[in-house]
Amino acid sequence: MPAKIIPTIPFTAQAYADNQAEYDRLKNLRVEVMERLKAAREMGDLSENGAYKYAKFELGDIGRRMRHLKHLLINGYVAEASSDSSTVDFGRKVKLQSGNSEFTFFLVSEHESDLSHNKLSINSPIGRAIVGKKMGDTVTVETPRGTSAYTILEIQ
Repeated sequence: MPAKIIPTIPFTAQAYADNQAEYDRLKNLRVEVMERLKAAREMGDLSENGAYKYAKFELGDIGRRMRHLKHLLINGYVAEASSDSSTVDFGRKVKLQSGNSEFTFFLVSEHESDLSHNKLSINSPIGRAIVGKKMGDTVTVETPRGTSAYTILEIQ
């Protein structure tokens, strides 16, 4: 009997749902592209058939993305933020101060981190440094730009 796969990639509920929705959308798109590929193949000479080449290329892109999403969905799970809102942990919104600048981040896994949307990976240098800390704590983080100190102003 094969060993049971234990999900190891934490996601917020929204990110997991978004991945599932994208997988379902791509599944439907793949059917459409297969129809276009079939129609292009029926046109004859495939060596100079742009529609055929594009459909094959598009099908490859869809397949790669679907495999990636399937991996995330199989190995992922919806992780809930801990009930202890006094410490920094996955799924928490954290306000930090460094010098005169303030930053607010939502701590997520590396698979959904996106700094343009203020989603910081819990495995990033800053994420690792602040996990388990409390409001008012100051941490020092070694980043590619050098050493920076961050004070935790707020945890939600």
